[in-house]
Amino acid sequence: MRTAYQYKLRPNKEQLATIEMWLELLRRQYNYRLGERFSWWSENRCPVNACPLVMPIPQLRDNPDYYSQKRDLVNTKDKFPEYKLIHSQVLQDCIKRVKLAFDRWFKADKSGQKLGKPRFKGKGRYRSFTYPQIKLDCIEENHINLPKIGKVKLIQHRPIPEGFIIKTVTISRKADGYYVTLSLEDKSVPALTFNVEPTLKNTLGIDMGLKEFLVTSEGESVPIPQYYRKSQKRLKTLQKRLSRKKKGSKRRLKAVKAVAKQHKKVADKRKDFHFKTANELLSKANVIAHENLNIKGLAKTHLSKSINDA
Repeated sequence: MRTAYQYKLRPNKEQLATIEMWLELLRRQYNYRLGERFSWWSENRCPVNACPLVMPIPQLRDNPDYYSQKRDLVNTKDKFPEYKLIHSQVLQDCIKRVKLAFDRWFKADKSGQKLGKPRFKGKGRYRSFTYPQIKLDCIEENHINLPKIGKVKLIQHRPIPEGFIIKTVTISRKADGYYVTLSLEDKSVPALTFNVEPTLKNTLGIDMGLKEFLVTSEGESVPIPQYYRKSQKRLKTLQKRLSRKKKGSKRRLKAVKAVAKQHKKVADKRKDFHFKTANELLSKANVIAHENLNIKGLAKTHLSKSINDA
């Protein structure tokens, strides 16, 4: 069984500066490696039989893949010594992200759809990094020991369950600060089996809507909290303040953060409501039947605000 626990971090000024520096260097590395792949793809995608015979055919360059780019990190550290400050596995994970982004562009997902072309990360757009491996005893009381960063204070609002092992650690930047996400695994928990035969007793049907969030087959209804509409007045005030600020100023940056925090509040409330509603439904039935709604398509209609708010 794999699960994830997220805690709020309270780094000091030195640790905060280190994390910010890592994110900026990793952003540059991500863009450089993505550019390498784009360069090779644009130069070598033409088939040989389509080239004119009067011109010599140049020798094809090696395709930069995950392993070749990972080996090239040694040269990066020689040319730019600041990359030596970053943990080696964190730097390798950045190369892995480039590989996954490029693979998703060419390979279709489970539904047969291909994702769009990966984009270069602008300043402040690279928001997380991952330790693929970490010591099992990295958490001591209310601190987590991150390699090459040190012991960072965290708000451990719930304890880690017994028997679970920390597999990976991800540090992410959000509107209201930094968070650590622990990926936990417990091999003693048996795998879930989905071979459940639906009957009238163990099945619950739900109908989603905009008048009510959902109505069950038993006649119970759950109202829509409308967190976004309730916060619109506050958002309007904050966005007005933002529009009056001069571009590039510190006050504008402060106003941007205030708007982002308000949006995060709405998203957190909505996420909490969804989890609690889903948990309540699963406590009543083993099988949940629902219609397959095209949410992205519905969000493009004149009811887009109501759809997204639900």
